[in-house]
Amino acid sequence: MKKTVITFAVLAFLACGKSETPVTATNATSSSSSALTINGAGATFPNPIYSKWFSDYGKLHPHVGINYQPIGSGGGIRQLTAKTVFFGATDGPMSDEQLKAAPGPIVHLPTVLGGVVPIYNVPGITAPLHFTGETLANIYLGTIKKWNDPGIAKGNPGVKLPDSDIAVVHRSDGSGTTYIFVDFLSKVSPAFKTRVGVATSVSWPVGVGAKGNEGVSGLVKQTPGAIGYVELIYASHNNIPFGAVQNKSGKFVTASLDSVTAAAANAAIPDDFRVSITNADGDAAYPIASFTWILLYENNDDHARAQAMVELMKWALTAGQKQIGELGYAPLPQAVVDKEMAALGRIH
Repeated sequence: MKKTVITFAVLAFLACGKSETPVTATNATSSSSSALTINGAGATFPNPIYSKWFSDYGKLHPHVGINYQPIGSGGGIRQLTAKTVFFGATDGPMSDEQLKAAPGPIVHLPTVLGGVVPIYNVPGITAPLHFTGETLANIYLGTIKKWNDPGIAKGNPGVKLPDSDIAVVHRSDGSGTTYIFVDFLSKVSPAFKTRVGVATSVSWPVGVGAKGNEGVSGLVKQTPGAIGYVELIYASHNNIPFGAVQNKSGKFVTASLDSVTAAAANAAIPDDFRVSITNADGDAAYPIASFTWILLYENNDDHARAQAMVELMKWALTAGQKQIGELGYAPLPQAVVDKEMAALGRIH
């Protein structure tokens, strides 16, 4: 049997730390009839860790090739519903309506924890900025228009903020990163909840759209006065400043492995794993944190691929969890892993 040929772009991404293009995990299988290619699509948020996982797993199991396309959470849900891919991936759990529209029961499987951060490009500002949830909501509602607005200045005493316009950047595609961000803003701002609401795609009152975490990162980086929101790894690896955010306890917290883990520490995990941990309790909790999920049908006509995905998920929930810290994600609580292992028994 010819071995699987693995294309692994994430190594270059991490080595240079400057890429603004999403990495794609592609395990291109040989023509052997015994090889399995499994197609998936969805969230850009976990793409770096999925790229590493799928590559490493392919080396251990060369008969299994995973082709994952990071097209955004909304696209992943649509393609899974249409069954044009075998698995989907999302940072925002499917709604009851979306689950009803699917042709069969779908299992949400949390894979890692991550944080969404407010990134900015304000010339002359070197100190990390602090944002309250209300301030971020008002920026994205268009009621705060200048960087030296009193709402921003209050959280940043001693920082000389410029009298310049804020250029608002948001996602243009259906996005779990958007879902996490607006879920938090809707919890802290009644006005935002009423005018914008919570979904993977929303009608933004102001701003310019960009596709993917990498598109938002790139546009903010090249636009003086811009603000946007991305997953932590896209900010850290593109060297874009990001702010601390005030949590439910009134503390300004910077996104990190520890602060994201703290957000999940007291979460009650329902049987279907659809849970929000934004604006979590605890002094150390980062408030814009979330699980991200892989989506699989419970009942599959292709049992071989279903079993292959079950085995991949078991590996990701055990050995794979040891790899994620270097990429800026936080591991799942053991209680969640134990519950998922049981849920994997429903997939066949």
